[in-house]
Amino acid sequence: MAGTYSQIYIQVVFAVKGRENLIGSEWKEELHKYIAGIIRGKEQKSIIVNGMPDHLHVFIGLKPSVAVSDLVRDIKNNSTNFVNERNLAKGRFCWQEGFGAFSYGHSQIERVYSYILNQEEHHKKRDFKEEYLELLKRFDVKFEERHLFEWID
Repeated sequence: MAGTYSQIYIQVVFAVKGRENLIGSEWKEELHKYIAGIIRGKEQKSIIVNGMPDHLHVFIGLKPSVAVSDLVRDIKNNSTNFVNERNLAKGRFCWQEGFGAFSYGHSQIERVYSYILNQEEHHKKRDFKEEYLELLKRFDVKFEERHLFEWID
């Protein structure tokens, strides 16, 4: 019997509800490791998880047997419970609805990895809204501004 072989590289971006800066520097690494574990537990490849206090970038090697939306739902639900059960955030923690998902070729892995690894440096030059809108435009994703994340200006 022939098998199915593929590797799809997806960068997923999602934000904390209300775009609050709730992801604390003292526990963000623990959260990132937990999310990487969720991805591996779903038999997908976790390449890198990193972000800022108000949003995350997750770079995944995805098998076609799993829908991106199902994986992101599981990441958000499980990580929300992880943060709240351990009282890591000040107040109730949860993610905003929605996410961005952007695909890349194998030759782009190092560049995307480096970009996600250096989030703090990138956000010294531009905010999350500018970054996210640039991704949408670069990937030619049609969108309505009213259906995007809640922005903090």
